Formats: sequence, C-alpha cells, structure tokens
Amino acid sequence: MKILYVTSEAVPFCKTGGLADVAGSLPPALAEQGAEVAVVLPLYERVRDRFGSQLKFECYDYVDLAWRHNYCGLFSMEKDGVTWYFLDNEQYFSRGTLYGQADDGERFAFFSRAVVRMLDRFKFWPEVVHCNDWQSALVPIYLKDDGVREDRYRSIKTVVTIHNIEYQGRYNPYVLGELFGLDAGWAKDGTMLLDGDANLLKGAILCADAVNAVSPTYANELKMPYFAHRMEGVMRQCSDKLYGVLNGIDMKLYDPRTDGRILKNFSPEEMAGKDDCKAELQRMTGLREEPHTPVVAMVSRLVSHKGLDLICEVLHDMMELPMQLVVLGTGDQRYEDFFRWAAQQYPGRMSVRMDYNEDLSMAIYAGADLFLMPSKSEPCGLSQMIAMRYGTVPIVRETGGLKDTVQPCESWRDAGNGFSFANYSSGDMLHVIREAVYLYKDYPDVFARLRQRAMSGDFSWARSAREYLRIYATITGQTWPIHSDTRRAVEIPAGEAAPVEEPAPAEETTPAEEPAPVVEPVPAEETTPAVEPVPAEEAAPAGEPVPAEASAPAEEPPSKKTRKTSAKAASKTAKAEKKTEKKTSAKKGTAGKKKSAE
Repeated sequence: MKILYVTSEAVPFCKTGGLADVAGSLPPALAEQGAEVAVVLPLYERVRDRFGSQLKFECYDYVDLAWRHNYCGLFSMEKDGVTWYFLDNEQYFSRGTLYGQADDGERFAFFSRAVVRMLDRFKFWPEVVHCNDWQSALVPIYLKDDGVREDRYRSIKTVVTIHNIEYQGRYNPYVLGELFGLDAGWAKDGTMLLDGDANLLKGAILCADAVNAVSPTYANELKMPYFAHRMEGVMRQCSDKLYGVLNGIDMKLYDPRTDGRILKNFSPEEMAGKDDCKAELQRMTGLREEPHTPVVAMVSRLVSHKGLDLICEVLHDMMELPMQLVVLGTGDQRYEDFFRWAAQQYPGRMSVRMDYNEDLSMAIYAGADLFLMPSKSEPCGLSQMIAMRYGTVPIVRETGGLKDTVQPCESWRDAGNGFSFANYSSGDMLHVIREAVYLYKDYPDVFARLRQRAMSGDFSWARSAREYLRIYATITGQTWPIHSDTRRAVEIPAGEAAPVEEPAPAEETTPAEEPAPVVEPVPAEETTPAVEPVPAEEAAPAGEPVPAEASAPAEEPPSKKTRKTSAKAASKTAKAEKKTEKKTSAKKGTAGKKKSAE
C-alpha cells in the first residue's frame, strides 16, 4: 500500500505542538508494518538550516494558484524507512516562525496546491493521501476539483486527521477565487461555507473518504456542541466515515531504562533511580528535598482549555495537603501572573518556570510522583503517556484521549493506572488529588504497584499504525493483514470497514433467504403441509424440512393442543389429496388399477 502523508510540521525537522510528534512517529511505524510511505512538508528556514546538507535536490516546477505562477523546488531525504519530501519556496516558507503570519492562508494554500501539482514527481503515485488539520485541508478539495478534469486523480483516496478542531482555517468566502483559486460554487453549495465563512477544514471533512480524530473519545465528543466549535452538525453528517485512533509515543525515545536525558535510569523492576531523579528535580526547581513528600507536576501550555481555572480556584486548598507543586509552561498572561504570585506564597513548596525547557521537562517526567492534567478538552494528549512511561502517575479529567489512556485507580483490587474525575469541577479535582496524595503517603506499597501498572502500558505507535492501515484498507478496498487486537475506534453506522474482517453477517442471512426444498427435493404430498404457518422458532434451524413435532426445541416440546391441531390439519389435507387423485385417475381411465394397488 502506497501512502503519502501531508503535514505542516514533523519531528525532528520542525515542531510547535503534538502534530509534529505524530507526523514524526506514525509514518515510520506504518513503514515497519510493510506499507510504502512518503511524507511531504514545507521546507522552512529552520529545516534548511539544520538539515540542508542532508537534503537531495530532486527537481523544480511552477505551481499555479489563482493568478499566481510560483516556483516550487522539491528536495528529499531517506530516514527511518520513509522518504521525506520538502517543498521549497522562500517567499512563503523562509520565515522565522511556522505559523502566525498574516498570509498563512495563502502560504498553506500554495503548499496544498504544490502537493497535488508535484504528485507525479514523487517516487510513487499514492493510493492514499493522509492530510492533517487545516494547513493541508485544501489537498482533498484540490484533488476533487482536479479529478473532474483528469481521471488519474480519481483513484486517490484521502484521509483527514483532526488534531484539534478549534483550528479550522476560516476566511472570507469572497476570496475563494483570489486566494485559493477555487470557484465560488464551493461556498455556494455549502461544501466550504460555515457561519458565513469559507471553512477549509469543513470542506476537507466533506470531501475526504475517511475522517479521523486522535482518540476514540474525542471522535465521539466532536458530535457535541461543547467540543466541536460549531462543527457538530458536520461531524454528525459524516459519522459513517468517522474514526478515532489513539495517538502513541516513541517507546524507544521515552524509555527510562536507556534515556540519557535523565539523571539516573530505572525500570519497573528497579526504581532506585526514580528517587535520585526526584531529588535532582527538587534541587533544580528550588523545592525542599523531602523524599517522602509527593511532587505534583504540570507541563502544559497555560491556556484555559487545559483546566487551569480549576487550579486557580482551589490552589490554596491543594497546598494545604502534604505535597509539592511544580509548573512548567507559557501561555496567557493572566495565568502566568497568577502562578508567579502563587509561587511567592509557597516558597520551597511550589516552583513555577515560565518557559519551555526540554531538559527540565524530562527532569519533571522522571522525578515527579504525580502528573496533573485537569483539561477542559484534550483531543489526545501525549504528556500523560510520557509521564506514565516514567512512573509519574497521572491525575486527569475524563475527556478525549485522557479518558482513553488513564483508568482510575481501584486499590482494593489492584486495578487502574492513574486517577481521574469526570465533572469539570474544582471540588472533584481536589478530592481526587487528595486521594492520590494520601495513597502515596499512607499506602506506599499500593502506590508502588499502581506506578508499575502505569509504566507497563503499551502506548506504542505500532498499535496505532495497525488501526490506520485498517482505515486505508477500508477506503481503498484492499485486503491488509488485520490483527485481532485492532478494533474500529468509534462506533458508527453502516459504511464501516467491518466487511473487510467480518464477512460472517452475509453467511448468517443465507439460510433465511433460501427455501428448504432447494436443499432436498421431496414428493409433493410431503411438501403440502408446509403451507401451514410455522412458528418462527421452528423455521430457523438448518434447512432440512422436518415434521413440526421434531423441529421444536427439545427442552420445550409442543403442547397437546398444538399436536392435535397439526394432526387434524394433516388428516384433512390427506383426505383432500386422495379425493383429487381419484377424480384425476377416473378421467384418465386408470381408476381400477389405482384401487387394486391400494
């Protein structure tokens, strides 16, 4: 299977968020499963600076976007069994930042149009083009638009993954022609129109052959107004092609046994190194070195949907518990100001760093005891998986991927791998934090087993890759090795991929459709009683006509009344047959022979 993965960022080339982690890990995992995979992304300035010497120039062409006729260079490199392509145009991509430019719409329209234009310059013609978020949302639309005129584009199937539906690519509909080179009909017929705006993500969702969210729970949440940002109607309309595949993490990169980024290595079987990492974290952040006090940590963007309002409401109650708190991240000014002020109120017990530091984040994952993620919404979340990998037990709100990855602790039967609460409530969050802190303090053996279960979870990309390959096989009609542990990520009605791996329903309906006489022809006098209405439970068995008495289940024999009725009916039918036979025989002149034979 040939797959072209289209993304605006990917590790290790460029990164601003979780999309880069997914795009950097999923394609190699697909390649390991036997697929032929290529990835295409813009040649940003930072990519050229870091990897320019490793890039191979392939060719160049000119891309038409509305009235523009712009140069596009194609560079490539081989890495991890994947071909990585980079589309070059310095006017659009030689910028200091990836996003946040005034002409982002034009920049990524050029990128999407260039992907389609350069398809025949890649090493293979793709069977599936997998796009991500609004930055590449125009690719399925351009393929549909071009497919009207050129047959070769019609064979390509498309998948769109929604990493965060809050970002949709919304523009004035009057610029469809000027900015994107599309006819106004794309907006007039409603395909790209939502709330008066031209919505790129909506157009991609409607045009794609499959739509995927980054966790099963998030896929279901997208049908609800609270989570869908005005797109719930579109998501419900497309529920027959909606999937939810949970993201993974690089299990080799995030391995406490071998990770060179942490102070001491450790494993579920030997946790002594975890204590050293905790002491180092306390020294790095200015916390008191108290080995038996649990460290609660947050590594997050400081924005409202991360649940920071809940922390602001009950921070003083939290700090009354025997715990320490460390926060790392940047975001909205009001949250930064609050946490700076709070850290001053609790010196030695609370530490706040307003930046993103890779070394400190790894020290937190390895050294903290509990990891707090009270998100209002969380499409998937990677931090809770990384934290569990390093034995830092998560405390999460049950939403999106947090609900799919964290099972609440049930200490009475040694079950669960973390702590969770359902309602978006500061009181509920505080209650669960209190439970976690006192489990750590009062029942260290139980907490140690909980920590081991968290560390032993499988969050590998191999699992996710198998589910994506199942989606690709469904939309292309191909057969692909489907593992028994792969399931449809979200329950949806007809149109799903079930026939690929579950042909059984067709076989089960066959007996009901085939009349019994086809199985074994019998004389006419034996088939006549079949005119009698037969109870449903007697008609179901395997296709051989049997007497009514024998067809009933052994444990429930027919009543006397039923047997008498059946006998009378059979007797009347037999008498009628004999009379008919006599009349017929008389007409043919054989009545005497018939009587003597009887």
